[in-house]
Amino acid sequence: MKKPKKLKKPNLSRVQRPFKRAQAEEERFNEALSNVPRITNETVSEHREEVLSSARKYIYPLQHSKHRVVRISVGLLVTVVVVFLVFCGLSLYKFQSTGGFIYDVTRVLPFPVAKAGPRWVSYESYLFELRRNMHYYHTQQQVNFSNKDGKAQLSRLKQQAMGQVVEDAYVKQLADQHHVTVSTQAVNNELTLVRSQNRLGGSDRVFKDVLNQFWGWNENDFKRELQQQLLQQAVAAKLDTATEARANAALKQLHAGTDFATLAAQVSDDPGTKGSGGQYPTAITPNDRDISPAVSDVLFKLKPGQISGVINTGYTLEIIKVIDATPGSLHAAHLQFNLQPISAAVTPLQKANPSHAYIKV
Repeated sequence: MKKPKKLKKPNLSRVQRPFKRAQAEEERFNEALSNVPRITNETVSEHREEVLSSARKYIYPLQHSKHRVVRISVGLLVTVVVVFLVFCGLSLYKFQSTGGFIYDVTRVLPFPVAKAGPRWVSYESYLFELRRNMHYYHTQQQVNFSNKDGKAQLSRLKQQAMGQVVEDAYVKQLADQHHVTVSTQAVNNELTLVRSQNRLGGSDRVFKDVLNQFWGWNENDFKRELQQQLLQQAVAAKLDTATEARANAALKQLHAGTDFATLAAQVSDDPGTKGSGGQYPTAITPNDRDISPAVSDVLFKLKPGQISGVINTGYTLEIIKVIDATPGSLHAAHLQFNLQPISAAVTPLQKANPSHAYIKV
């Protein structure tokens, strides 16, 4: 009979091992929890400082990078501005560019082209004068400023433009000294007068086309030129008191009964009409370009035999008389008193305070 097999003793270690592992993990978890600081009202400030201090090591590099970006951006901006100003300076003072872009720059940035006594002369005013003359000669005379003759013509135009803007600067000084001004209303009235006589086209479209075609101007450019002309004329009239006195004396004689033709022969400064009693050689129409707009405006408001007051045309003082009139035209006579040119007042001022140009023309 076979002997029964002896039962093996169960290996309790295999059964107990998972429990021991779980127990060890639980002990480690409890130990970790015991090490976690407890946050209370007393420790919250300390805990906040610990959190912030641990985050600063990430914040400081970001702040440093931000400051560096700002410095680089400012450096690039300064570099661009310097390069731009150098480019503009070379274009204006070395190469004397007259292009549209550089002209627009001078309308924003006040680059000087000269100094007339204590007053700066802007490069923009010089280009304004030069460009309109260049436009006229290029479009109306077909001048090519790239060839030899064109370059010589351009040189003359530059000298003319420089002389004009320097003179304008001295005129403004004289205007300030003698409290002479020209209002916007005066400019608008002069523009209305010129347009009413159809001297620059009868419609807005034709008027704008004429300005653009001949000078490359818009209406504001034309008003600007008108204002400077009116200021120059007002200064000349203000300073020439002798001519004003002559005209007023002649008007007084006419009102006293002196014959118009006789007086014209004696005192008029117009050599072409004083021999004929001051009478214009032909009939005058409202848009006659040989007659000053100011004179024409008054003439067609007078009746035959009537005499005007003293009229300032800007360059002369006039007294006019209508001889006869028909629809659309009339015959008239005038006494003319030439005002001293503005150069008579500018030259002494320029000698006392010489001008200095920053470009060679």
